[in-house]
Amino acid sequence: MAVHFFTGFPGFITRQLIRRMFENNVADTVYVLVLKTEREKAETVRESILEAYPGRKIEIIEGDITLPNLNLQEDTMKKMAEEVQYFWHLAAIYDLAVPRDAAWKVNVHGTSNVNDFVKKLPRLKRYMYFSTAYVAGRREGLLLETELIRPESFKNHYEETKFEAELLVRDLIDEIPLTIIRPGIVIGNSKTGETNKFDGPYFFLNLIDRLSFLPFIPYIGKSDARINVVPIDYITEAAIFLCHDEDAIGKTVHLTNPNPHPVQEVYRTMVKEMTGHFPKGRIPLSAAKAFLQIKKVRTMLGVEKETIDYLTWNATFDCTMAKALLSKGNITCPDFIKTIPVMVRFYKENKSNEQYHIQIK
Repeated sequence: MAVHFFTGFPGFITRQLIRRMFENNVADTVYVLVLKTEREKAETVRESILEAYPGRKIEIIEGDITLPNLNLQEDTMKKMAEEVQYFWHLAAIYDLAVPRDAAWKVNVHGTSNVNDFVKKLPRLKRYMYFSTAYVAGRREGLLLETELIRPESFKNHYEETKFEAELLVRDLIDEIPLTIIRPGIVIGNSKTGETNKFDGPYFFLNLIDRLSFLPFIPYIGKSDARINVVPIDYITEAAIFLCHDEDAIGKTVHLTNPNPHPVQEVYRTMVKEMTGHFPKGRIPLSAAKAFLQIKKVRTMLGVEKETIDYLTWNATFDCTMAKALLSKGNITCPDFIKTIPVMVRFYKENKSNEQYHIQIK
């Protein structure tokens, strides 16, 4: 059976990909690159996965994508060259509030090192690189899978550095078999609600929960923008299928929701599911932005100020390539609105557990 190598473990998407591979009998041995400081956490996650899939193997390799050869010893390099056929690069700093230097070091310089590494794998059948649909920055309108156009500006350093990293990966397109995955905003499992942290759309749930003492919850601003949200089970199923589809070689694929809902509709549904009542009244977006400049307010509400930028960003992700490729496997994206009750139930069950909440900067 093919051998897969992952960066980004024990992160949520990586661990879910491995679970899905074991479940689908796609792999029985995987290697995971782990920072020394993450070793203990990685071992805990590994044991949890192997408990569910006995007989499988997850080998932890200590390394660092920000260093040449991923900081691997020569004997380890030789072993990887002999065995690895599929390389998945997911390690990145995903935080919207990340400082530029930290994002550049991991997301851009790290990807450059990974690119150099995969070129040394003679048995490589596919390099799966996880970018983001938000490499588009502040560009609006219809955004195509076939283009990577530098925008006039980015909403944050996460977007900027992922754009720069994708440019580096695209340079290899004629040299090695690769597929670039651009996910939308990834949330938990559409059937169980399971996730590992409350960020992205979960900031809405934090806000609603912490304002629930009010007689009613107001709308935040007014916009006809749509929010593109995809559940983790769609991402894993689609990515594993694409990994083994020869037609996906050299392609960039938007794993986005082909039918995204307006932000206002999503917020309205969340408020109703969280409180039993629809929102009333409205706080102007300018006022919300001003409030979120104050760290005490951000911390109290559990919302990063960068979130506001996505409430009025009006863009549509074309996913023609994704639909064409995934139709062969009958893989479709669940409707986000329909999954909100499951999402809210998991949130309510775990909102008191600090491990799910990210540090608001």
